[in-house]
Amino acid sequence: MKKSSLMSQARFNTLVVDARLIQASGIGTDLQNLLPLLKNKFDLTLIGDPDVLAKYPWTTDLSIITLKSPIYSVAEQVLLSAKIPSCDYFLSPHFNVPMLPTRAKKRVVIIHDVYHLASSSLPLGQKLYAKLLLQSAVSLSDKVITISEFSRSEIKKYLRTGDKHIYKIGLGIDHNSYRVSHDKALIQDVRRQYALPADFVLFVGNVKPHKNLRNLVLALSILKEKQLLAYKLVIVGKKEGFINGDETLLQLIDSLGLTDDILFTGYVANNHLPVIYSLAALFVFPSLYEGFGLPPLEAMASGCPSVVSKAASIPEICQDACCYFDGKNPDDIAATMQQVLTNNELRESLTLKGIALARNFNWESAADELETIIRTK
Repeated sequence: MKKSSLMSQARFNTLVVDARLIQASGIGTDLQNLLPLLKNKFDLTLIGDPDVLAKYPWTTDLSIITLKSPIYSVAEQVLLSAKIPSCDYFLSPHFNVPMLPTRAKKRVVIIHDVYHLASSSLPLGQKLYAKLLLQSAVSLSDKVITISEFSRSEIKKYLRTGDKHIYKIGLGIDHNSYRVSHDKALIQDVRRQYALPADFVLFVGNVKPHKNLRNLVLALSILKEKQLLAYKLVIVGKKEGFINGDETLLQLIDSLGLTDDILFTGYVANNHLPVIYSLAALFVFPSLYEGFGLPPLEAMASGCPSVVSKAASIPEICQDACCYFDGKNPDDIAATMQQVLTNNELRESLTLKGIALARNFNWESAADELETIIRTK
C-alpha cells in the first residue's frame, strides 16, 4: 500500500494502545518513541494512568482511558477487555493481552522475546503463567509482531503458531539525543552529578539474571587481580527493585573487594545518558538473552566503542561494529575488554563503524513498518 494512501486513511482508523508500560525499561522506550509518530497516522487513544501519561507533552490532546491495574494481574484481565472501546485496531505492546473478548475489530500484539519460556532461572509458576499469556497472545491476535529474526525463531520454537505469519519490525535510536556530545558545560555537569570516575567502562540496564552482570563483575575482578587495567565500572540502573533481580550481585561485588570499583548511578535523566555513553572508554553488554538490545546501538550512536556477548539477537543487530565475547566465560569477557581498551586503533575503528551502523536504526522507519503491518489485511 502506498504511503500517501496510508496517510489518507489515518483519520478514518482508530487505534487503541495499552500504554501502561510507558515508563518501563525496554518496552517503555518503544512506546515513548513510537506513540508520538503513530499519533500522526491514526486516531489514537491510550489506556493507562493519566497522571503518568500527562508527563509526555504529545499526549495532551489524546483520549486517555484510565487503567492502573499492574501487568500480569487478575485485575488486569478482568478490566482491560472492558476498557477497550470500539475501535479498528487494538495494540498490545507486550504479551499481556486481554484474554476476554474485546470490541476491537482487529487485535495486534508485539512480542519482544520469549525469555520467560527460554529461561531456566524463573520459578515454575511464572513460566506457566507466561506460557498461558504468550500462547494466548499468539492465538487471540490477528497480527503478531516481533523485533528480530532471533525472536521470530524463538516464538516459533516455544509457541504453537500454526500457519500464522510472525511479522518483524526494527527498533530505532533517537538521533537527536544519542550522538557524540560536545557540550562542555553539560559534560562537566553530568560528570559531577553522578560522580563519574576519570576512566570507566559502562553497562546500561538492570540486574535481572539474564543481563549477566555477575560475569561482567567477575571479568572486572580478573582484570584488577592481574593489574591489567585501572578502569572502574559504571552501571546505569537501579541496584534493586526488579521483579526478577539478581539479589546476590551486591554480595558478589563485596566479596571480591570491588565495592570501590563499581558505581551504580541510579536514575539517570534522559538527556544525561548520551553524555555518559560519550564519556565511557568502553561499553560492555554481557547479556545472554535479548530480543533486540538497544543499549549497544545507543552507545554506538554516542561514539562509544562496544564489546558485546555473542548471544541471542545481539550479533544480528550489532553486526561487525562490535567485538564479541562468550558471555558465559568471564575470562573471555576480560580478555576482550583488555584487547579493545589497550588498542587505540581498534577502538577508533569500532567507534566509526558503530556510528555508521547506528544511523540505520530510526524510529520513523519503525513506525512506518508498524503502520503498514497493522493496516495489512
